[in-house]
Amino acid sequence: MTEEEFDAFYASAFPRLTGQLYALTGDHGEAQDVVQEAFVRAWDRRQSFLADEAPEAWIRTVAMRLAVSRWRRARRWLELVRRDPAPDRTPGPDPERTALVAALRRLPEAQRTAVVLHHLCDLSVERVASETGAPVGTVKARLARGRAALARYLSVGEADEQGEKEDGRVR
Repeated sequence: MTEEEFDAFYASAFPRLTGQLYALTGDHGEAQDVVQEAFVRAWDRRQSFLADEAPEAWIRTVAMRLAVSRWRRARRWLELVRRDPAPDRTPGPDPERTALVAALRRLPEAQRTAVVLHHLCDLSVERVASETGAPVGTVKARLARGRAALARYLSVGEADEQGEKEDGRVR
């Protein structure tokens, strides 16, 4: 079967097969997908495709098998989900992490980048310098200033929490 013959066959059979598979699946998009996949498989064997007496029947059979296979996979997935349901509520980040992220946001970008790369990503000062394009001495200064600022920001947060606990009020 030449490309032109296959194209003509596709143009004439695709709408009809899609309608038939839509009746089977009840989902027009799914019907189009499985018919398209069946045509892709037919394309791979197009040299011997006309030797088959009924190429449209072959494509319909392949598409129906694909639809049934997808349905079975979806059913298995649902069974797994129902057996092991997701937790009702996902816990949020812990307060320490939230405070750290809030404090990091207050730092200038260059300091924040240096602190995160060095302390959270465990990169050496030299590697941070290489990744940021800054001299090693500049990275060291950014780290020192960033740590000092973080200490201030985080101690202020702890002081606020202490104040709330001592007088029982929420500020």
